[in-house]
Amino acid sequence: MNQERVFQILMGPHVSEKAAIVADANNQYVFRVALDATKEEIKHSVEQLFKVAVDDVKTLRVKGKSKRNRFGLTTKPTWKKAYVRLAQGQEIDFATIN
Repeated sequence: MNQERVFQILMGPHVSEKAAIVADANNQYVFRVALDATKEEIKHSVEQLFKVAVDDVKTLRVKGKSKRNRFGLTTKPTWKKAYVRLAQGQEIDFATIN
């Protein structure tokens, strides 16, 4: 997989309260990923970018919310997130990414 595709697949970490709880309890990290990314592509991207061993990847699509404003109804875009479980003893430090 080329380096350009790696950066297209992983859009960034998803920071939320649930993501922090999952990271502490299960050694999992949550990422926003491209809608067309597969589990294998996500696994290879995380392994290549962060130099860690990935055990499991679970993905889900988050449906965009409908909001009402003065112009009528608008819809936020649908996006995809991935729960990435790392091997025992592995961790990702987002502060030291090259």
